Amino acid sequence: MKFIIIGLGNFGAALALKMTEMGHEVIGVDNSMTKVSLLRDAITHTVCLDSTDIQAVRTLPLKETDVAIVAIGEDVGASIMATAVLKQLNVKKVIGRAISPLHQTVLEAMGITHIIHPEAETAERLAKRLDIKGIIDSFNLTDRYNIIEATVPERYVGQSIRDVNFRNKYNVVILTIIRVTEQKNVLGVTHKVSEVVGVAAPDMIFEKDDILVLFGNIKDIQRLLTQA
Repeated sequence: MKFIIIGLGNFGAALALKMTEMGHEVIGVDNSMTKVSLLRDAITHTVCLDSTDIQAVRTLPLKETDVAIVAIGEDVGASIMATAVLKQLNVKKVIGRAISPLHQTVLEAMGITHIIHPEAETAERLAKRLDIKGIIDSFNLTDRYNIIEATVPERYVGQSIRDVNFRNKYNVVILTIIRVTEQKNVLGVTHKVSEVVGVAAPDMIFEKDDILVLFGNIKDIQRLLTQA
């Protein structure tokens, strides 16, 4: 996959390095030539430009990019402007970084549904989420076993936990389902809120956009999520 990471501070640089290590094409962007130079030989591409300048951002390969991540943390204004530019240029998927509740509210008002909080999220954890399609969050129990949050694959919508039989087919256990509902924030903008439906029962039916909380080997979970 191809990623653009805007902002090469501590978090952005760590994320760029991890995603490159995982085999993805990463374009690191910053307005500091010093930061760009430090990563020049470590990630796929580096570009020094002003990410709040729409004409400058147009020069990036936006149409071929799968995900653009705004990792700017020091300058909230620049973070919001860079996010707005990416939205205006119709990038496929934009992930924003929020450093305060107000910052998050502004991003939500702009239509950003994927928001990260670096204070609670390591670059390695986010990289793992981005590496496998469908994964929303992950937690390592050991080197082999993980608890993963992942969007239910479309082919399972309308089936029950008993029907899909993940334990026998993939050696993966469903711990619970998180169901997403819509609520309005203080600005009157609709945003999504997640609610846990309880301990997984055999007769639970999967609904569109459900988030599955799965336990198992990461390779088995990947098979479950990607196998046709």
